[in-house]
Amino acid sequence: MQATVIGAGLAGSECAWQLARRGVRVTLCEMKPQKRTGAHVTDDFAELCCSNSLRSDQLENAVGLLKEELRRLDSLILSCADETRVEAGGALAVDRQGFARLVTERVRSHPNITVVPGEVTELPAEGDVVVATGPLTSDALARTIGRRIGGEGCTLYFFDAAAPLVTFESVDMSNAWFASRYDRGTADYVNCPMTEEEYQAFWEALTTAEEAPVHGFEDKNVFEGCMPVEVMARRGRDTLCYGPLKPRGLKDPKTGREPFAVVQLRRDNRDGSIYNLVGFQTHLRFPEQKRVFSMIPALHDAEFVRYGVMHRNTYLDSPRLLDRYYRFRPEPRIAFAGQMTGVEGYVESTASGFLVGVELARRLEGKTPLDLPQETAIGALGLYVSNQSITEFQPMNINFGIIPPLDHRVRGKRNKNAELSARALQIIDSLRGEALSDVKD
Repeated sequence: MQATVIGAGLAGSECAWQLARRGVRVTLCEMKPQKRTGAHVTDDFAELCCSNSLRSDQLENAVGLLKEELRRLDSLILSCADETRVEAGGALAVDRQGFARLVTERVRSHPNITVVPGEVTELPAEGDVVVATGPLTSDALARTIGRRIGGEGCTLYFFDAAAPLVTFESVDMSNAWFASRYDRGTADYVNCPMTEEEYQAFWEALTTAEEAPVHGFEDKNVFEGCMPVEVMARRGRDTLCYGPLKPRGLKDPKTGREPFAVVQLRRDNRDGSIYNLVGFQTHLRFPEQKRVFSMIPALHDAEFVRYGVMHRNTYLDSPRLLDRYYRFRPEPRIAFAGQMTGVEGYVESTASGFLVGVELARRLEGKTPLDLPQETAIGALGLYVSNQSITEFQPMNINFGIIPPLDHRVRGKRNKNAELSARALQIIDSLRGEALSDVKD
């Protein structure tokens, strides 16, 4: 049994791992180190180009449920994330470089995986292939995919951005303090307060700062979950105070009161030497980032080790092209995985790679697909992406809205979501034996 996986990001690495563990010999094609995009920094697999957070780890949140499903089904990515975890309150955040290194080591060390470096510009003419090249798919391969699927289905896109990173030692802690919102959990965030006057000056500078040129960029084409801070600021003076700079639940120990606005910094590595500006995705020019973000009092002398960048994300019109297992309907030997399918987010990409890998391994052995129903987060994602009734398809994070409701009323949203998660995990547990029965190592 053999298969080719193109792309060693989160989805591709997960897919290759699941195939290899089930006895499939995998050729994993990765264009790094020969070629990188503007968003890549290292040569490691599963590089986190944007945030180092995999978002909430609570079962009252849909992405928390998705992570727990993947854990119980022996996901490579979740295992590596848990091993390289850094404290981030109720979220699962990782040491960015440590995480990618660990994934790379695990994938490269598997005897059934052969890594072939270099850019792929054409799809294999025969054999089973999984395209997991992500939203940063090269132009050459995107054109090839476009020709194969009929042209128009690969021209959809949106823009997202990454936040800057600063060294902890350059943060003025006399103007900041450690805490988590409402003092829940441990004090994992550095909180940088701003007075109304400081915020006013910052907002004016932010909304008039010079942006880096990005071909085709317009505010309307930004993915809401990764909106540049300057785009959000242009929606109104106080918009940021209800978003990434909201002070609610963060009392300044100097005053005992909530500041007018608070910028939060989250640890980006296990050593705690680097922090990222939470919610500060941006495509300002680098000198402008330094000028404007240094107006935050605690960051007046901040040392930026990486500036924010923006990139164009290509994705497929999946409801017209893919089935619930992310297979190309006209030619099922070709499957897609990751953000190019329209699932949005690190964990969602991992889930698609997991499902593609398990389904393909079972198919190669002549077995029927693993039936993960819509009541599970993994199943709901595949069914959403392949839902042909969706006329205006847009990338989307996992949410409880695409999971069938309970058959009884539950008081309170958190309680209802907790019951939805419990139902899903009961199904996952009942299918776990079947899902792992083919694992050979």
